[in-house]
Amino acid sequence: MESLLQLTQSTLQTHSQFLLLTITTTIFITTLFNLLKSHSWCTCSVCRAYVSRSWTSTYPNLCDWYTHLLRLSPTHTVDIHVIGSTVTANPSNVEHLLHTRFDNYPKGKPFSSILGDLLGRGIFNVDGDAWRFQRKMASLELGSVSVRSYAFRIMTSEISSRLVPLLDSFTVSGRVFDLQDVFRRFAFDNICKISFGLDPGCLELSLPISDFASAFDLASGLSAGRAVTTSPFVWKLKRFLGLGSERDLARAIRLVDELAREVIKQKRKLRGMGSEDQDLLSRFMGSTDDDDYLRDIVISFLLAGRDTVASALVSYFFLLSTHPEVEAAVRDEIINNDDDRHDHGGLEGLRGMHYVHASMYESLRLYPPVQFDSKFALDDDVLPDGTAIGKGTRVTYHPYAMGRMESIWGADCLEFRPDRWMKEGLFTPVSPFKYPVFQAGARVCLGKELALMEMKSVIVSIVRRFQFEAVSGDRELKFAPGLTASVSGGLPVRVRRRRSGS
Repeated sequence: MESLLQLTQSTLQTHSQFLLLTITTTIFITTLFNLLKSHSWCTCSVCRAYVSRSWTSTYPNLCDWYTHLLRLSPTHTVDIHVIGSTVTANPSNVEHLLHTRFDNYPKGKPFSSILGDLLGRGIFNVDGDAWRFQRKMASLELGSVSVRSYAFRIMTSEISSRLVPLLDSFTVSGRVFDLQDVFRRFAFDNICKISFGLDPGCLELSLPISDFASAFDLASGLSAGRAVTTSPFVWKLKRFLGLGSERDLARAIRLVDELAREVIKQKRKLRGMGSEDQDLLSRFMGSTDDDDYLRDIVISFLLAGRDTVASALVSYFFLLSTHPEVEAAVRDEIINNDDDRHDHGGLEGLRGMHYVHASMYESLRLYPPVQFDSKFALDDDVLPDGTAIGKGTRVTYHPYAMGRMESIWGADCLEFRPDRWMKEGLFTPVSPFKYPVFQAGARVCLGKELALMEMKSVIVSIVRRFQFEAVSGDRELKFAPGLTASVSGGLPVRVRRRRSGS
């Protein structure tokens, strides 16, 4: 009887191995067929450079290579055949995508598939009715005066009680530290307080490690890596077999899921104890009990509120450290408007700082936190510059490249010059289709004003007290793969406290 049982187990194991081999072979053949069908054998110079990564010998970042290609194109539009994508830096095309033919260019199922494991059904990963519902909910909350006042109180408290003391401790020790890490911690604490009513304390003087933040970083970076593969079948095959980066991504997302659900659990417990319900998650919980949906809301808030703000602050202070004349002008405006209100509720005072605002917009022009964004065509179309778009084509507009186009910004487009935004002493914006840093049209960023308020609060508090020195000596930033722009290896700096009147 025992030998019969062993024989049965052996037979089942053999059948399982054969079945796995059959499935793997089928997927491999399907992958190969789809690669051929998608014209991934293209041997044009651009596709060869993309596949071989030969561009890395000349350009530090993929976005810089794209910028080079788009500058060379008479229409500022190029096709990357090997990934079935059309990339544009033409403002007329951007308006066409985001406004004129908005309904023809949704995020699309391919995009949702790439980020679905991480973002689920969150606002950044859905179209149609699901997107409209979440956007309406978020718009009502983020646009309210009470939410902005609540957020501003949290931001100023985090700056005065944690960020400033931490930077002071670095001035005493004289140690080199990673400014990107500090701003990520600051933004993580802020978004958790504003969105969830919980305080992770990442910016305490001991700089504790957050499992949630670490897992989220890994998951977002590996998810972004899916988008640059020559075919989605590559990462889908790795996910099916549990190999390499897909194995690591699955582990990271499991931890993100656990921690997100713990946030929801803790929030329910606090609400049951009668705590204040001013945070955004509590407001969403008032309309649904679906934990899967709430999990996706938590992840969406983290992506929108932490990574983008931290990225924007890092590039801003990097540029300020290499442009002392701009730093002096920013500080002059801060001091001239300074009556100690800005650290303690001076929202109106912040609005009056036009040059500071211009310097933020100029920094975001050169280093947008989201360097490109893609849509997928529902039907055949023709862009305003004459580019034919086939059904199912991925169409990408490129804010990073657009900020470096002479045809848009003039011969000094590569210079950090906030004055280009000033007219008769006042900040003067341009068309969002020329400057789609916050997207434009129906999908314009709902958190734009909160993000700018957070940036400006940090800038005003830091610039009047401290001065950073980037220790690497680099004049350009090198970025790591991710959903938002993050500096590879961080931004090592020293900080010193300014003398009064200096």
